[in-house]
Amino acid sequence: MGDKATLLENGRFAQPAEFPQSTDRDETGEAVEEVRQRLAAEAGDVEAMSVLGAMLLRRGDLDGAEPQLRAATAAGDRAAANNLGVLLHQRGYPDEAAGWWRIAAVAGSAAAAHALGRYHRERGDEPAAEYWLRQSAEQAHTLGAYALADLLEHRGDPGAEQWMRAAAERGHREAAYRLARALDRQAMAEGPLAVREDPRAARDGRSAMRDDDKVVRVGQTGADNGVAGSAAEEAEQWYRQAAARGHRRAALHLGAILERRGELKEAGRWYLTSAKDGEARAACALGFLLRDAGDTESAAVWWLRAAQDGDGNAANALGALHAERGETQTAERWYRAAMDAGDVNGAYNLGLLCAEQGRTAQAEQWYRRAAYAGHREAANALAILLLQVGDAAGAEPWFSKAAEAGSVDAAFNLGILYAGRGAEKDAADALVWYERAAAAGHTEAALQVAIARLREGDERAAERHLRQAAGGGSAEAAYRLAAVLDARRPPAPAHELGEPAREKGECEEWYERAASQGHRRAQVRVGMLAAARGDVVEAARWYREAAEAGSRNGAFNLGLLLAREGSEPEAALWWTRAADAGHGRAALRLALVYARRGELAEGQRWADRAVSLGPAEVVERAARLRDALREELSA
Repeated sequence: MGDKATLLENGRFAQPAEFPQSTDRDETGEAVEEVRQRLAAEAGDVEAMSVLGAMLLRRGDLDGAEPQLRAATAAGDRAAANNLGVLLHQRGYPDEAAGWWRIAAVAGSAAAAHALGRYHRERGDEPAAEYWLRQSAEQAHTLGAYALADLLEHRGDPGAEQWMRAAAERGHREAAYRLARALDRQAMAEGPLAVREDPRAARDGRSAMRDDDKVVRVGQTGADNGVAGSAAEEAEQWYRQAAARGHRRAALHLGAILERRGELKEAGRWYLTSAKDGEARAACALGFLLRDAGDTESAAVWWLRAAQDGDGNAANALGALHAERGETQTAERWYRAAMDAGDVNGAYNLGLLCAEQGRTAQAEQWYRRAAYAGHREAANALAILLLQVGDAAGAEPWFSKAAEAGSVDAAFNLGILYAGRGAEKDAADALVWYERAAAAGHTEAALQVAIARLREGDERAAERHLRQAAGGGSAEAAYRLAAVLDARRPPAPAHELGEPAREKGECEEWYERAASQGHRRAQVRVGMLAAARGDVVEAARWYREAAEAGSRNGAFNLGLLLAREGSEPEAALWWTRAADAGHGRAALRLALVYARRGELAEGQRWADRAVSLGPAEVVERAARLRDALREELSA
């Protein structure tokens, strides 16, 4: 029947499973007490018969207990009737046990009412079960309150929480745990914060920590409104209470709450408590905590323990650990173990492992297996693999499936796929997927949406998406945002020598952010702005950085700066680099340099080069110079 519902008073009732007896009791004292009760029972003391029967029942001496309990029951002792029911149930006579429980329950035994309620529930008679369980619960019987709450919760009755709380307040650890779970669900329903899943988590080994029908994810936070926040706080209190009483799943959840809050030391203690009690998920979580603290060896010990107990998450973590060490065969073995444990990440990770080794056919096989099982990142990876081998038609449905399942990367990739087709309808479809990915925080998707909005002339929408992408780390977005802001600024007056330098505006800050990320056009622009402020040293630094990264404009501008400072030979070197990269103005400058030096043939050669490179105003000037040099050479 599960918990044996019996009272704890006067030593006359069998000990319930929820409260095991102390192992350090004074056995000599109990033996003396048993002799005393036996003598009193033999003298006809009904209470002694009941107490003696309970002592023998607790010890497992059913043959010795039964006559004592029957004699006390016949004399009207309700505790004996209840314990006789317990004894008969243990012997395998539940119907006869129920008869005695009914007698005791009618006489006011809350323990017997609980046992009778459990009896009826096991036989599917829920109305009778509820009646007797309610009788027990209303008499403040802890197990009766818990069993009634369980019955009502099963039926979806809102009154379940009242009785679950009553049982929890009286020290029932499972009730405390279940009350905490209910409050957790309430907090998430009333104001959850969305958490983007990191596709690297599967390879890392760390995935969702499941318990019943809900998920606790590393990194997830509670709601930020008052009601949900208070529910989450109360849930934590009940988890703590249940965990303190030895509930291993409560200790696991408490550890997760503390870890999310950054209280890693206490989180580790609760994970350790739970793991030692046999909770594989806690052993796995403890492993991640140790790994994050730099103790990989200890982490591996706990992952191994969890994986051997069937935790697929831990098996994935071990696979990732061995893969990082280059031990691919061992990694593959653990990924297979994860897959055998029902963790679809195992198949996905096997696909990643095979792809890294160039085993494309096997990678496709594992990706496909995980994708068919609903792994969205595997579906995305499979689509990329198919695209790489030229099967765009085969890739599209997998991108679509992954995107519809919530993969942000797949939504972005689907946008790229449509955009590459060039048709107007495909461009519109691409924008839909870019917008979806951008709304989920994808930086490059936000940039693509911004570019499309700029093309349409919707500068405000473009700016909003550029800010998102730039804030997410896109150098191109930072540059384009700076350009948008720059175009709005009124023309700045020329900087005069001796004037204080103007303060930097927002657009210059974005240019500098892009420049610091290696964006060459931004570096040139920052150099130009510095030059306009009169900061020659800063301008030269940025021009040089851009030029060395391959920017022909950077090289040309650096040459101009050096020439103004009197370093024409060095300037010519940078103009040469720029002209070789196709910069017409740099070629014209070189033609003029060589003409002034009297090297007319070299000057004519660079003038010819400038004519071929353009733009139009350069072509005109270079042609005149070329013709003049040609006449001079032929004179």
